[in-house]
Amino acid sequence: MARGGTGYREVLRNRDYRLLLSGLAISATGSWAYSVALVVFVFDSTHSPTLVAVASLTRFAVALPVSAYGGVVAERFERVRLMVTLDLAALVLMAALAIVAGLHGPVGLAIGLAALTTAAASIYSPAVKATTPAIVGAEHLAAANSLESSVDYLAVVAGPAIGAGLLLLGSPAIAFAVNAATFGYSALIVSRLVARSTPTDVTEGGRAGPLKQLLVGIEAVTQSSTVALLLGFSVLASFVYGTDTVLFVVVSQRQLGTGATGYGYLLAGLGIGGIVAALFMNRLATSPRLGTMIAAGMAVYCLPTALLAVVHAPVLAFCLQVIRGGGTLVVDVLAVTAMQRLVAQDVVARVFGAFFALVLAATAVGAIVAPGLLAGLGLTGALLLMGFVIPAVVLVAFPRVRALDRAALAQLATLAPRIALLRGLDIFAGASRPALEELAASCVEQHVPAGTVVVREGKAADDFFVLATGEVNVSAKGETRAKRSLGTLTAPAYFGEIGLLERMPRTATVKTVLPSVVYRIDGAQFLDALTATPLSPSALGLAQVRLARTHPSRALAYGASAAASPSE
Repeated sequence: MARGGTGYREVLRNRDYRLLLSGLAISATGSWAYSVALVVFVFDSTHSPTLVAVASLTRFAVALPVSAYGGVVAERFERVRLMVTLDLAALVLMAALAIVAGLHGPVGLAIGLAALTTAAASIYSPAVKATTPAIVGAEHLAAANSLESSVDYLAVVAGPAIGAGLLLLGSPAIAFAVNAATFGYSALIVSRLVARSTPTDVTEGGRAGPLKQLLVGIEAVTQSSTVALLLGFSVLASFVYGTDTVLFVVVSQRQLGTGATGYGYLLAGLGIGGIVAALFMNRLATSPRLGTMIAAGMAVYCLPTALLAVVHAPVLAFCLQVIRGGGTLVVDVLAVTAMQRLVAQDVVARVFGAFFALVLAATAVGAIVAPGLLAGLGLTGALLLMGFVIPAVVLVAFPRVRALDRAALAQLATLAPRIALLRGLDIFAGASRPALEELAASCVEQHVPAGTVVVREGKAADDFFVLATGEVNVSAKGETRAKRSLGTLTAPAYFGEIGLLERMPRTATVKTVLPSVVYRIDGAQFLDALTATPLSPSALGLAQVRLARTHPSRALAYGASAAASPSE
């Protein structure tokens, strides 16, 4: 098993992902800074706490429905262009907000501009989650999601501090202008991404209206008990966070005696815990006991809340928040990563649109419920309730969690021989364990009688083949147009890679000599695996030699050399 740090280094070597992450980091930090400035602008202009609440509620009221439909938009349009467009729209809106603030314009107009910016961000999030797997590959998803969560946590800590600093330098207009610049930076960076998505006809040829388009993501969740369970954990964690936003203000004032400032420190502790936990997420994500890991994360997130009922020392409370931050990151990253792997790519953005809408709704419900808990149970009772009842709910659901783990372990045991076979092939020499597991799961086993043509020269290249048992003969006409035998391949071996790598028709005919077992792997999935883990020098040399034996004029497309071997 690779160390966690190795996974982060690998994913950060990916140019597209570095660009995407840097754009997210800058714009997220700017958005948190602007949120502070918006509150100050509204309050200074009106001296009305009610209007401050209206500003926050308006942004939430916009985000909830737009998030749900945002996934549909992210499927319908090419995602990189969509993200650039959304960044540019947010730039214009923030620039307009800066002008309104600088001219002491109408507060209602400022709230409206902020709400429209929130709408753009609500579409952006599912587009990012759907784009990430295409950029980093399945084996690096946990590392990528951990990095994105770390960026979010850092933005929570640094953004408000930067916003406060900008307010010291001048009016809220400066913070709005800086945030506009961050969106411009993000648009510039994201526009340089090489990866592109293929838009999906979400209208199904004009038969599906907006509601049906929206429900596709929800149906994808309900059709998979595993995805529904994972999403449920994330929603439950979001509900707990919603109660935190109310309960910990009171904890800071009454329990710790640190006032409003202490609330910020408690949030910072949560963020620091998430950043520390991110260092271990890549390793945790390789565990087959995913359900148990997520359930444990929920317990680590919630149980320290009960201890806060008896803690009066700010330092100890901060340490408990660090522990809680690690727990919530485990839940979020593992659940999101698993959903990205399990959900079909043509609906993944819509699933995450539904996901973000449910997360927002759960957070809001938590914030709404918390005052009632305080009124009915008092601070100590509310903390004990949130500390013990949520883990009890998880305990009730644990049989389903164990069933999820048992199914994963059973599948892993079934795939073990295939994984061992793939690992022994030089073409997958650098592939990670998760990548091999995904390829093994995608294998279609075929029992092929002797004398059967598996691949025919000149036909379209669509799949990659692994010869598990048996023997095949390889023949080709090639550029000479004279048919000749190129030898035999004996298991374990592979063929079919040349047409996929070169995007050309099959270069040879492969026919079984003995009854054989062949594993067929979808060509697109094979290429995705090689995108994340490039060919080893030996496999590259073998591919070059195979191509040279049938198409000498194209041999120089590869720069390595290797011993001669039968072509495909």
